[in-house]
Amino acid sequence: MLSVNNISVGYKGLLAVQDVSFHVDKGEVVSIIGSNGAGKSTIMKTIAGLLHSQKGEILFEDIPITRTAPYDIVKKRISMIPEGRRLFGRLSVLDNLILGAYALDSKDEVEQALDYVFTLFPILRERKNQRADTFSGGEQQQLAIARGLMSRPALLMLDEPSLGLMPRLVSEIFTIVQEISQEGVTVLLVEQNVFEALEISDRAYVLQTGRIVLEGSGEELLKSDLVRQAYLGM
Repeated sequence: MLSVNNISVGYKGLLAVQDVSFHVDKGEVVSIIGSNGAGKSTIMKTIAGLLHSQKGEILFEDIPITRTAPYDIVKKRISMIPEGRRLFGRLSVLDNLILGAYALDSKDEVEQALDYVFTLFPILRERKNQRADTFSGGEQQQLAIARGLMSRPALLMLDEPSLGLMPRLVSEIFTIVQEISQEGVTVLLVEQNVFEALEISDRAYVLQTGRIVLEGSGEELLKSDLVRQAYLGM
């Protein structure tokens, strides 16, 4: 579904990502793990069209999207949930969700998308007229994911969905990611919470200082000495 081939991305002359290649197959949950500053979010922003690579190419369903504008990326059924949620805090839950559906063609499609996310997140239906900035951190993360799902993506990208959440809420968010995957949505996950990410991943890549240094199934990487020592404190 997604092929990232030898991309290099930089800021102000410094490369944050160097010759990175990986792929995501339809129906998979794939994680990119690594420490803060490794380049994980840079990769996500590049796929989403917010940044452009200096070299290499990105293909989605065999079509090049390397220089595609962000709003057209969404229309191609790729959606990113950004780090920090980036909700419209003064707007209601419903208004946030409807803004996430701008790429849909009809009112019926928007209604169907609302039914879908309200089924996944019942609290959003109950509090659809409440301002987003009155929600707790975990509730805001649910809303951010729901807004991303409103465009009915084939590929959902999540950038640090557990950031700033209490441990109990972290487990809930990863359970939600699994449920979304079981609904047929392919998932690309960037995460510092390595154990939780690998637990739900079909495959994963380890990123260090802008380069992929290891790849394998989630189960294989949980057993890897490098991962256990560098990220799990074992």
